[in-house]
Amino acid sequence: MKIKCAIIDDEPLAIELLKNYTDNVPFLELVFKSKNPLDIIPFLETNTIDVLFLDIQMPQINGIQLSRIITDKTRIIFTTAYKEFALEGYEFNTVNYLLKPITFDQFYKAAQKVKALVDTSIPSNEELQHPIEENLYFFVKTDSRWIKIYYDEIKYIEGLKDYVMIHTQKEKIIVLENLKELAVNLEDKGFMRVHKSFIANLNKITSIERNRIFIEKEVIPIGHTFRDRFFQWFEKKK
Repeated sequence: MKIKCAIIDDEPLAIELLKNYTDNVPFLELVFKSKNPLDIIPFLETNTIDVLFLDIQMPQINGIQLSRIITDKTRIIFTTAYKEFALEGYEFNTVNYLLKPITFDQFYKAAQKVKALVDTSIPSNEELQHPIEENLYFFVKTDSRWIKIYYDEIKYIEGLKDYVMIHTQKEKIIVLENLKELAVNLEDKGFMRVHKSFIANLNKITSIERNRIFIEKEVIPIGHTFRDRFFQWFEKKK
């Protein structure tokens, strides 16, 4: 299966270099390229891509800002000359961070990483015919016990320094977990990080008021960094 990719960079020479690289990777198919980062937005409304090779320093809108807009299903490989953006870049659906000048071996390794992610995300025929209950829950460790938690029982998750508190319909469970990693793992289960300290179960939201989410009687703030992404999701549900 070909992996569909796109290139966004305001430098024509950089685009040509990356295009040449994609042409020499058998499992990649370049379906879109542009110097204008805003061009990808209407394209993604009617098309899907597996990975976007994205520059950061660009006019009109930079790569970090664009990452907050585009669909979560689009994996991103940042291609930039500025290493200081690396930490912020990994807040998004980032697979890799390539510093210019980019060599072919660096590019190929990043492409292989995307291929591995795409391959593991494709369900087998058996999984499609016989969905298993494991897709409904996960286990967390608290003290010396492992506890099964069903996704649909979680209302929201709260970060507490090195721990997180999972608020369920029945109880509150404190576990040693990283909130950022947990948010990534729960993205495809209907959860979204809406604040530096909170992950919300989008299916449990009962109302929204300005920059606050209500889940039953509990109030969760929407952080500035996460506001655009959340309200993009909300607009699709209206």
